[in-house]
Amino acid sequence: MPKSVVNQRVMDLLSMVGLNSYERKLFVTLLSKGSSNAGQLAELSGVPRSRTYDVLESLADKGFVVVQNSKPIKYVAVPPREALERAKNKHKEDYETATDRIERAKKSDSLKELEELFKTGVETVSSSDLTGSLKGRHAMHQQLESMFKKASSHVYILTSEKGFEEIAANHGNLLKNASKRGVRVRIAAPITSAGAQTAQAIRSYAEVRNTKGRKNLEGRFAIADGKEALVALTHDEKTHPTQDTHIWSQSENLAGQLLQPMFEAIWKDAEAVN
Repeated sequence: MPKSVVNQRVMDLLSMVGLNSYERKLFVTLLSKGSSNAGQLAELSGVPRSRTYDVLESLADKGFVVVQNSKPIKYVAVPPREALERAKNKHKEDYETATDRIERAKKSDSLKELEELFKTGVETVSSSDLTGSLKGRHAMHQQLESMFKKASSHVYILTSEKGFEEIAANHGNLLKNASKRGVRVRIAAPITSAGAQTAQAIRSYAEVRNTKGRKNLEGRFAIADGKEALVALTHDEKTHPTQDTHIWSQSENLAGQLLQPMFEAIWKDAEAVN
């Protein structure tokens, strides 16, 4: 495929909407040809012939290609704007189907069996086995959501200026519900003027203290009930969200004996936000 056909920005756009490397190459080649068979497309695109058929099937499933029932089979490119609309509708359909299946699974008796199996397994493992790493800001927020939902006594959070805003935006309702259950919610973070407004907005369910004056305090962690902890290993201002890495643990030694006293010492020295 001639390099002049498309620039990298176009290939990045196709990647952004979910096409892998082979799919991108075949789609732009087919766009330039209008219609073609698998052999010609493999030769022009540089995609291995052995992979061409299944990649074209994938493109057809995603709405970027139409298959013609001819001999040999030919493929026709869908106009780009229409292809994106088809892809959007396909994603919506897949999302609705998956959501429906998950909701039905949550209501099934089989889930109860899985929960009993998990409960039995947890009782036989040590706390060191209930530890793992999480990569990506999205995974971090999912784990925080789980921790906040289960909390029954207290939630202590040490975070950054950016992290404070993200927690308020993403987990405000969960923390509010936790507070209604009697959970004490405390957040220590560097508070700017914008952060002060956020602190005021969440003061009905979370106590907030300002750590801005403390030197060399840039850590992030969250503790639930002194039994579960999530600890950041990266700096959220210096790390891309997809590379943000955390350690999660249900070790009471880590959460209750190490991190909780550390948080309480930081909390004691931090300034109350009025």
